[in-house]
Amino acid sequence: MFIDSHAHLEMEQFNTDRAQMIARARDAGVDTMVAIGSGTGPGSLDCGIQLAEEYDFIYATIGIHPHEARLANDADFDEMAQLAKRPKVIAWGEIGLDYFYDHSPRDLQQQVFLRQMQLAQTAKLPIVIHCRPSDGSDNAWEDCLQTLNEHWARNGLGGILHCFTGTWLHARRALDMGFMISFAGNITFPKAQQIREVAQQVPLDRILIETDSPFLAPVPHRGKRNEPAFVKEVARQLGELRGLSSEEIGRKTSNNFYDFFKLLKPGENAIPRA
Repeated sequence: MFIDSHAHLEMEQFNTDRAQMIARARDAGVDTMVAIGSGTGPGSLDCGIQLAEEYDFIYATIGIHPHEARLANDADFDEMAQLAKRPKVIAWGEIGLDYFYDHSPRDLQQQVFLRQMQLAQTAKLPIVIHCRPSDGSDNAWEDCLQTLNEHWARNGLGGILHCFTGTWLHARRALDMGFMISFAGNITFPKAQQIREVAQQVPLDRILIETDSPFLAPVPHRGKRNEPAFVKEVARQLGELRGLSSEEIGRKTSNNFYDFFKLLKPGENAIPRA
């Protein structure tokens, strides 16, 4: 079994064949998917929930991506506080800092990041982190990890560093704060040796896999639209790095997912959150 722990299933790239895309993932052995609920920002904050409530094997997150931080207002935070109570919502995200594109001013990114962490703590939800530094710098990593250490680590809820692209030092600091490390299709890219080196060091019981669909299609699908069925290629690359089969990586990362979110496996009901 495989789990795609991070996919933007609601995006317009899937408008013509969404049901077929989901069916292909199931046929490929993907038992569970997480529909990331950041959408296009305010006005689409329930996009992941809509899909999760349609399919019993899809879970959802909610959150405002750092790109849209400039659009957030009090009504959006109030809406998310209510959406967090929906039973298929298992995490808050993706949230964090993006200094590469700077679609929103960095001070606003930080403010929206902090406010969402406060709401996630109230909701007792782990967080899904997006962190992308500017070229040739680890500035976003330093700001992000410092913020997590000061404002999140002590609550014990943990989270996921999604589509990890940092160094082993960044990963180790996050692991010490109770985070899972999730690897996406870019682990297969020829120039991604740093990511592969980190993937060899992260404890196997702290790893998740994802596609970040429709982005970052893995080799041999690079350049095409990504979709959850391709998560098997991430498992294949991790298996090569760790001396395991794709299926063994799939089983292990699936167990990691269910254990982290305190969910029972397919065919069972979720354990109620405390």
